[in-house]
Amino acid sequence: MNPHPFTCISRRAVLAALALCFAATPVLAQDYPAHPVKLVVPLSPGSGADIVARILSRKLQQMWNQTVLVENLPGAGGQIGTRRVVQAPADGLTLLVQSASHAANPAIYKKLPYDPQTDLIDVALLSTTPYVMVAASASPYKSVKDIADAGKAKPGALGFASAGVGSSTHLTAELFAQRAGISMMHVPFKGSPDAITDVAANRSVFYLAPLTNLGGMLTDDGRLSAIAVTSAQRVSTLPNVPTVAESGYPDVNIELWIGLWAPAGTKPAIIDKLSADLTTALQSPDVQAQFAKSGNSTRILKPEQFKAFVDSEIKTNKQLAQKAGIQVD
Repeated sequence: MNPHPFTCISRRAVLAALALCFAATPVLAQDYPAHPVKLVVPLSPGSGADIVARILSRKLQQMWNQTVLVENLPGAGGQIGTRRVVQAPADGLTLLVQSASHAANPAIYKKLPYDPQTDLIDVALLSTTPYVMVAASASPYKSVKDIADAGKAKPGALGFASAGVGSSTHLTAELFAQRAGISMMHVPFKGSPDAITDVAANRSVFYLAPLTNLGGMLTDDGRLSAIAVTSAQRVSTLPNVPTVAESGYPDVNIELWIGLWAPAGTKPAIIDKLSADLTTALQSPDVQAQFAKSGNSTRILKPEQFKAFVDSEIKTNKQLAQKAGIQVD
């Protein structure tokens, strides 16, 4: 008995539809992005993440022949902009460019409006930059040892500035204090510019400033001096400034990092295309030159490697914040 003609037609239609679906995947990856892309930076203009996002947006725009916009949505320690990306369509057209604060927020906030480990896909590590321990040139503290000795002699009396409670600059300073065995007073500000101004005026003892935020401030008016850098090696732009490790604290080896995320549910083909294109962009001579000028370095990680890195950073920050008693309601 011959099958009903409509059954044959239905089967043919289903098979044809399936073929189109399977064929669409490589086309989607190849054609991405077919529309403008938005890089959401949940921090203020001029921040390290903003600088990196704008350098990459220009390069990706050239590579894709497609508009790539940077949108700053600061507030609540980066939560506002991050939530915007979490709630965006998972089409790869709205992406997050955020700093190490992304891994600090789960450690300091009792509850976030998103889960950084399940609501976002870790795509790429974009850059790293060391922190520079800066003090006022008029300050009596000229070395890491000077600060550590004073902190031990006057527990809780010396103040250090930060870019805000729970910020990466706050946690990095707490890490140094814990490793040095000292207790200091935290003086939080709304961002790096205010923290730097406070230290330059010799009110707070030091600030661990991301190198990208210093610009020419170490040489422009002479009010600031660099005491040490937190990277494993000395920085080429500050060759005479020792590392914190050289100064007697080998366990203090930390850098500010910036990464890129996509909303959960974004197709693997798009994630793979993004990862490959970002690698090409980051390794290009013009981006490398711009990064070097702004104090950034590149470190290429595949998405699965970046996820492992972020998960590790979240775990470390939770331990650090718990020990330091840092929490924001």
